Amino acid sequence: MGETRSRTRRWVLPAAAGAGAAVFGAGLGELTAAIIAPESGPFVVVGAALIDLAPPWAKDTAIALFGTGDKPALLIGIGIVLLVVSGAAGVLEARRPPWGQVVLGLFGAVGALAAATRANAPMLAVVPSLVAGVAAVLALRVLIGRLRRGGAGAGDRSPADGAAARGADGVGADGDGADATADGATRRGFLVWAGGAAAIGVLATVAGSALRAGGRALSAVRDAIRLPAPATTASVPSGAELGIDGLAPVITPNAEFYRIDTALAVPLVDPAEWRLRIHGMVEREVELTWDELLALPLDESVTTLACVSNEVGGSLIGNAVWLGHPIRELLARARPLAGADMVLSRSVDGFTASTPLEVLQDDRAAILAVGMNGEPLPVEHGFPVRMVVPGLYGYVSATKWVVELEVTRFDAVNAYWTDRGWSAQGPIKLSSRIDVPRGGRPVDAGAAVLAGVAWHQHVGIDAVEVQLDDGDWRPATLATAISSDTWVQWRYEWPDASPGTHTARVRAIGADGAVQIADEQGVVPDGATGLHEISFDVR
Repeated sequence: MGETRSRTRRWVLPAAAGAGAAVFGAGLGELTAAIIAPESGPFVVVGAALIDLAPPWAKDTAIALFGTGDKPALLIGIGIVLLVVSGAAGVLEARRPPWGQVVLGLFGAVGALAAATRANAPMLAVVPSLVAGVAAVLALRVLIGRLRRGGAGAGDRSPADGAAARGADGVGADGDGADATADGATRRGFLVWAGGAAAIGVLATVAGSALRAGGRALSAVRDAIRLPAPATTASVPSGAELGIDGLAPVITPNAEFYRIDTALAVPLVDPAEWRLRIHGMVEREVELTWDELLALPLDESVTTLACVSNEVGGSLIGNAVWLGHPIRELLARARPLAGADMVLSRSVDGFTASTPLEVLQDDRAAILAVGMNGEPLPVEHGFPVRMVVPGLYGYVSATKWVVELEVTRFDAVNAYWTDRGWSAQGPIKLSSRIDVPRGGRPVDAGAAVLAGVAWHQHVGIDAVEVQLDDGDWRPATLATAISSDTWVQWRYEWPDASPGTHTARVRAIGADGAVQIADEQGVVPDGATGLHEISFDVR
């Protein structure tokens, strides 16, 4: 029993002090951010810095493990690391002061540095992290001080010293039973203090969230927008949707559209303040406001977007009806100079993408999009304006919250992911996927149905073939394609499916005669290859 109490005094209670102090400081930092710099909360700026510093393999691992939940997973991970390190800081402070305070202070300094180095950081961006660091240090001093005064965590004090201290304080003079009772009371009292500090931090975080009215105000602005009628409309042929249960719909609803980007906190851009600047290797710079963009002819088009991190058979792909103005028309105003071969697009949060100039000048529906599936862009998908470019992976084309187009050269500047080992140009690879049967669900013997989607953007799909149990490739039936810039649904009816476990593979053939690559390659540096394969039971 004595050994357990000693361990509690030496390790558990100081660790609780450190964790409570850290939560207290982080909460006050988040509350401060909500008041003076909503996008500069300590968790957000540190998380954003980690995203920027992460090597490609770390990004791929996070997306493979958590998919579109990678950002919540990162925040949870930061919280866990903070609690572990702050707990260790509490023990360090109890045994070797003031090094525990130094550790928590460094947390604040790291957050301030991360905030100061963010793109377009406001002048007060460093304040929330500094407040968090100072508050955590002061809280740790108070908590460890109470721990020492109460005799519940005396660091390196010997048992004899502890007994003398308890005798001098009038505690434990009547024997071990009284000593245990006093220890218990001291521990409970201290935990009330540590728990109170943590509770204040949590309440401050909740209050900060309530004060962040910017997102709600922007949502109200977005909801009030009535987009102009399109100058040209896009139609979805009646035969484009096969209507098979479990098959991805030909048009992906906004709420189900994948989201992969580097923005840990979604940028909040007021359309009234939005500007697009076109500059660089051009004869004349062009600047465009939101009202000026809406006054231009806006075209509807259906385009499939895909993430370069989409594994074979993955779900990081979607198809939507977009509304926007052709980028080639804006580039024609600026008149790119001879020798330019790339457009570096820049987001309001500093993200950049490198898009071949010729792609933005040809006849494809490369647009500055303001609408998605009949409504203004969702905030998390780039409101008020984003780029949509058929045929290229999003990391080199689909810049959200776009504010700048710089006409330049590939050999003169690198984009965000190019600097991290990815290819400068990322054409989407010919690919296909099996959606049905889904999730290992068994199918009935006899007439079994397999179905999925295939895509070869800006080229089109000519055929899809299915292979069962390493047999011959058999032709599937294609739905009516919307255009060469969208995926197409397919189905295959297996009339004599026999009971047992079976394997199915799928491959697509492009309108240019290209056959989907069977050799397996990971997503780095320019997208995965291979054939999607599933196993399923027939009963």
